[in-house]
Formats: sequence, structure tokens, C-alpha cells
Amino acid sequence: MKVLQFTIPVPHDKSVIAEKVCLPYHYPYLHRHKEIQLTWIQQGEGTLIAGNNMHDYSAGDLFLIGANLPHVFKSNPEYFAPNANKQIEALTIFFNPEGDLAPLFNLPEIKPSLIFMQQHQQGFKLPHHVVDKVSQIMIALQKASGTDQLIQFFHLLKGLTNIKGKLDPLSTYGNLPGITENEGIRIGNIYNYIMQHYSEPITLEDVAKVAYMTPESFCRYFKKHTGHTFISFLNEIRINEACKKLIAHKFESINTVAYKCGFKSITNFNRVFKCVIGNSPRGYLDSYNNNLISLNRAAS
Repeated sequence: MKVLQFTIPVPHDKSVIAEKVCLPYHYPYLHRHKEIQLTWIQQGEGTLIAGNNMHDYSAGDLFLIGANLPHVFKSNPEYFAPNANKQIEALTIFFNPEGDLAPLFNLPEIKPSLIFMQQHQQGFKLPHHVVDKVSQIMIALQKASGTDQLIQFFHLLKGLTNIKGKLDPLSTYGNLPGITENEGIRIGNIYNYIMQHYSEPITLEDVAKVAYMTPESFCRYFKKHTGHTFISFLNEIRINEACKKLIAHKFESINTVAYKCGFKSITNFNRVFKCVIGNSPRGYLDSYNNNLISLNRAAS
């Protein structure tokens, strides 16, 4: 899982980039770039790792990712299976307030948008009630050209800046040290190994070997560069996958889900689940089902 500084190809005649992708799975490498990124997931499911945190994503989700925030949209394992016949679709807008657009963002009328972006450097998931409006602007921006595209970009900035309420950052560990290219590759390899083997017994020694480090050095290194201990990151990966399996209703029992996600003890699974999610597995599932019923009633 290679990683790091990723250069967005910028056409000479555009200061805002609109990119539509239709692929078997998302770009699978941890990376970062100087452009702010706004990604609307139109099709596909998986896990977004941004900075030191992870988030489920599915069709309809829309994320703003700050400049130079390391991230990867990791498609679910079934997207990588042979003959999967699956596809992801996403529309992304890239823009750099410190590049060619800098004079624009220095205008007093646009300064609030610049301040908004600076305040949300760690990114955020857009609230559902604004996704439809913002995604329609993104489509219009993608289809436009020349001055019309810039006009749609103004609409996009206005739509983002006008979002009210608290926006939870995608990454919560604000003091992560700068990551060199070699360190990024190493961290990417670690992430990839854990995400591929979370359902199996994984020891500290196993992961340290992937990083070509002693267990003691690995513990210090991983904590410094991710804000997580190895165990806390592994537990979050496992519980994140358990949540997906629970609400997919593809397994006959909570115990089966626990074992499929690498837990050998249902007692330990319940304890870790409560610690990470703040609710028991049964309580989480009941809450999800009740919300689903309420939404269906409201739609009716």
C-alpha cells in the first residue's frame, strides 16, 4: 500500500478540477495532496481512513478532505475479489486556495470561505440535509466550462460556508508529525496489512515485521505517527467491520459476527464494542433498526 504526496494533474486552462471515476474499486493507496478535496460517493461501500480516524462510507455520502490530510477510500474486501463484477462511482472536486485561486480567496467577499476551509483543515462529512443541494452544484460544476464553471464554484463555496451546526472533524489527532514519503509508505503498508488480516489472529510481532521494526520500536513509531496504539487501531478496524456486518443482516447471530471479525471471545467483543461505539452490539443493532423504521414511516 504505497502512499504519499500525490499530484493532482491540473489542466492549464482550469483552476478547479472536477473528476468523475467509475472503477472496480477506489484508488487503494494512502495519499495526500495540496488541494482540498470534496468527494461525493455515488456508488460503493467501504472505509475512509483520514488522518488517524476511520469512517464507513456508502452511496450518498459526501466528504470534504482538507489539504495535505493523508487519506484513502478503502473499498470493502468484496470489491477486490476475482470476478467481483462490482463498481464504484464518485465525483470529486479539487481546488487549492493557496494556488492559482489565492487572489480570489483574498477578496473580502470570499474571505469567509477561506476562513471556513482553514477551520476545517481536518475535513468533515457533510450533513445529509445538505448533500442533495451540494451534490447538484457539483454536477453542474462538472458539466460547465470557462466562466460558467467558476460561477458554479462560487455557488459551491457558498453552499459549504453556509452549513450550520457542529461539523465533526474526520481526523481528531491534530498534532500528527509531518510524514515523509518513506514513512508514508511504511504506514500505508501497516494499514493495509491490518485491514487485510483483521479477521485473523494478529500479533504485535506480525505487524512489526511488516514495518521492519522491533516490537518496541514499532509501538513508539505507530503511536507517534497515527495517535493510536496498535491494539486500539486493530480494535477500531474490527469493530468498524462488525458494525457493517451487523446492519447488513448477513449473519445469523452476533456471536458469528464477533468471530468473523477476529474476536475469539464474545465477552471481549462486547466489552470492546461498548468501549468503541458507546453501546452494546444488541443495543447498536436495535437502535439502527428503530431508526430505519422511523425513516421508512417518515418517507411513507
